[in-house]
Amino acid sequence: MRITDLLQPESIALNSHPADKTAAIEQAVALMAAAGRLNDVSGYRDAVFAREAQGTTGVGEGIAIPHGKTAAVSTPGLSALVIPDGVDFDALDGAPVTLLFLIAAPDTKENVHLAVLSRLSTLLMDEAFTQRLRQAATAEEFLQCIDLAEQAKFEEEQPNTQQDGYQVLAVTACPTGIAHTYMAAESLENKAKARNISIKVETNGSGGAKNVLTSEEIAKASCIIVAADKNVEMARFDGKPVIQVKVADGIHKADELLTEALSGQVAIYHHQDGKDAPPEVGKKGWGHAVYKHLMNGVSHMLPFVIGGGILIALAFLLDDYALNPANFGSNTPVAAFFKAVGDAAFGFMLPILAGYIAMSIADRPGLAVGFIGGYIAKVGMTFANPAGGAFTSGFLGALLAGFIGGYLIVGLRKVFDRLPRSLEGIKPVLLYPVCGILLMGVIMFAINPVVGAINDALNNALLSMNGASKIVLGLVLGGMMSVDMGGPVNKAAYVFGTAQLAAGEYGIMAAVMAGGMVAPLAIAICATFFRNRFSKKERQSALVNYVMGASFISEGAIPFAAQDPLRVLPACIVGSALAGGLSMAFGCGLRAPHGGIFVLPVVSNPFGYLAAIVIGSVVGALLLAILKKPVHE
Repeated sequence: MRITDLLQPESIALNSHPADKTAAIEQAVALMAAAGRLNDVSGYRDAVFAREAQGTTGVGEGIAIPHGKTAAVSTPGLSALVIPDGVDFDALDGAPVTLLFLIAAPDTKENVHLAVLSRLSTLLMDEAFTQRLRQAATAEEFLQCIDLAEQAKFEEEQPNTQQDGYQVLAVTACPTGIAHTYMAAESLENKAKARNISIKVETNGSGGAKNVLTSEEIAKASCIIVAADKNVEMARFDGKPVIQVKVADGIHKADELLTEALSGQVAIYHHQDGKDAPPEVGKKGWGHAVYKHLMNGVSHMLPFVIGGGILIALAFLLDDYALNPANFGSNTPVAAFFKAVGDAAFGFMLPILAGYIAMSIADRPGLAVGFIGGYIAKVGMTFANPAGGAFTSGFLGALLAGFIGGYLIVGLRKVFDRLPRSLEGIKPVLLYPVCGILLMGVIMFAINPVVGAINDALNNALLSMNGASKIVLGLVLGGMMSVDMGGPVNKAAYVFGTAQLAAGEYGIMAAVMAGGMVAPLAIAICATFFRNRFSKKERQSALVNYVMGASFISEGAIPFAAQDPLRVLPACIVGSALAGGLSMAFGCGLRAPHGGIFVLPVVSNPFGYLAAIVIGSVVGALLLAILKKPVHE
């Protein structure tokens, strides 16, 4: 079966102009239905959008490969769109998509078509090939380009044999195992071939693992690269240097991965207690490991903070202050309902943070231990006051509890390794939880008074800030939001802001959110009024930043900052810092930890807050226009 057996002229549109990503997918589904590949159009459409909700299929370089595997497909097929003006697809590199292939796969055990689909993914890694497709004048010419490329690439291709083993081995896998899996494999193979590096890549597609690595090959290899967004069999790599990354890195960072693989500095992977324990000490060091554990806790905590915080903010918006100022937020039944549900969600914030930090360090046995430590920190239990309430160590205590809980389990594993193997089964269900929770209780009861005093001192210092000191704090936090736009510095400022919500300080969260909204807005404004500073594609991408900035999604500015950091970052940092400082100066407060401009009704001094954001964005745009040079296309 060839690619052209799946793609027919009636399922190709060469001059498509969809309004957005949804419209592009809808049109591609309609073309698939026109080719007679579907027995349930709406069922297939739902499957494609469900896959898209798991993560974008815009793989970069102007290409998107949405797909759906479902019983709604009668026979495997492809449809294609060429979009001359491009459409925003939330692609991995932020660029608009100009070439889209939609894949229809039936939900059967037979996966003969997957070999054909892997071929297509492989061909799309060739920029000259994709450019010919974009320039095709007719559907027949489009198909001929594919046919010729497939013949040249595969018909004379010989099996890759290596007598003395391979220098590097790799495994690629994505959640659906249709497109990204094979694109990552092709990218790694191409880069290795260009550098004369012998490599074998195992693909874990939806049809099962192909080109499986043998134990002999693993033993002889210098390093193994695992580029996967789902679990793969890792026990076989025990004792070998292993690099674990996202499948997208296998596509876009293949050269860097190969360099790292042959550097001799890759950490050794150890498979412990039947669990996958990824290496953390090595080239990236302990700092990276600590950040990864912290972000695991924060990412699981944020839904509770955001959901609960916005509900609490709505409670104040819907309440009547005049009824009882001391009970503001719960005076009316509707407000009381929102407040109660929001408080319930907020109550889980610290235990979730600590639990998932511990779980990141020690896998599942760490979850219960960290969760208990976070709860003790929240309640403020001590030996002198077991019921809690006297010394609430809050966010700082939960952070410590997470790391203490994780490394407690790591230590207990080493201690219990000396026990007879016959007791192996009771470790996770009895020894780890009982001993871990007991030791966590002892430690947290002991340190809560100290950490609680530090936490109270910090909160009191922040609450007592006024005038210039408060504005300076706003300047610093606002500027931090644009230093790396979603990276460690940005996250540090945001986590600090959310922590202060629980302490009753709302001005910091307002400054943080204002700063985080400025970078994408500044870029969008600059691209609108200073068009000659951007290429046509950049201007198209920049327009989306109006929505992203208004929604408090700083990451919208990343593609522009990555392309020209020396000009984009200073302009965005200055604008964000100004917005954060003005927010503090205007006395703005925010109880909701997310939502951007859409939570403006619950901001104290909303007009001042809006002015701070607008001024910061305009100043950032003007600086960017001054720093950037005109682009000649």
